[in-house]
Amino acid sequence: MKSSRIVPIIIILAIAAFVIYSMMGGSPENYEATVIKDRAEKDEFMKSAAGSPFLKDSIPFDQLTYFPIDETYRVKANLQSIDKKKVVILSTSDGLEQKYLEYAFAEFQLKGHSHKLLILELMDSGPQRGKLFLAFADETSGVDTYGAGRYLDIKKVPAATSVILDFNLAYNPYCAYNDSYSCPFPPRENILKIPIKAGEKNYH
Repeated sequence: MKSSRIVPIIIILAIAAFVIYSMMGGSPENYEATVIKDRAEKDEFMKSAAGSPFLKDSIPFDQLTYFPIDETYRVKANLQSIDKKKVVILSTSDGLEQKYLEYAFAEFQLKGHSHKLLILELMDSGPQRGKLFLAFADETSGVDTYGAGRYLDIKKVPAATSVILDFNLAYNPYCAYNDSYSCPFPPRENILKIPIKAGEKNYH
């Protein structure tokens, strides 16, 4: 191959690598800054926004606490589609039930183990209808983290075969701060047998 052709190919490959790297989150410094910014914005919301579970009943707010940011808890999961989707009924913190629709299974490797978690789709008639979320519990639940589990929001991308699960963004349901909220417990298949030392910890 002529050297004149090699240089453009190298440039193209370098650009492609940069694009892929950027899509995966960029440098560790940029990733950490993004997570820190997200946490600061959530603190501000809890402190002063009208929709805060603290302001709702005048509960004093201090500061949310988190595990240190660890990018090894940001994993790529393969999506296993579900042909015949069923309605899933989850028990809630106030003794009621909420209905969700199966969306897909997320299969991934973490800490040397294979995992398979169920992603659910909201069936509410309001603005949240169709959104995806993943409720999970792990070996930190009831110790370092909220005993009834934590949540991850999942971005819906039609025809996608994979998804990024970032446990650094795992958050508590509102009932972790205020008993007047109704929060669904994780489905049985979403109870992990390892500690997920990432994301939000117990409020106190």
